[in-house]
Amino acid sequence: MDNYIKDRKVDSDGWMPFTGLEDGSSLPTGDIYVPVEEWLNAREALLTRNGRLGVALRNTDDPAIIKDDLDRLDLVVLEFPKMADGRAFTQARLLRERYGFKGEIRATGDVLYDQLFYMQRCGVNGFELRDDQNASHSLKAFDEMTVTYQPASDEELPLWRRQK
Repeated sequence: MDNYIKDRKVDSDGWMPFTGLEDGSSLPTGDIYVPVEEWLNAREALLTRNGRLGVALRNTDDPAIIKDDLDRLDLVVLEFPKMADGRAFTQARLLRERYGFKGEIRATGDVLYDQLFYMQRCGVNGFELRDDQNASHSLKAFDEMTVTYQPASDEELPLWRRQK
């Protein structure tokens, strides 16, 4: 994928979405992520395969449904269906701050330049940009703001506690 950023660098994406267990398909090799429903229904079978594993949450899903499995997951994919819907920002913060997830949190859907900085502050470190976005140009978004006031996933202390 040409429009993928991970850890503030343009990167290639080796992950593949997989939705096939219900039709009797065999498990693929390599790095896959599955919708949360498939994870909940076929968790044990998915854990037996080789390769990294991820789960995709809709922005209406509660991240608590996978909290006990986060140590087995390398990727959580969050859906940003439209700019005005911020529920996935909350999901990212919960995954990082409440549940301590250390793997990749990936934003998909309506991922826009103007939101990259804020997504990162909430704990997102993988960004699947829309086709009309340029990944190299979008890297600038991470450095547009140099001072943050409130605490977030990327800074535990508010500005007034960081001052000397």
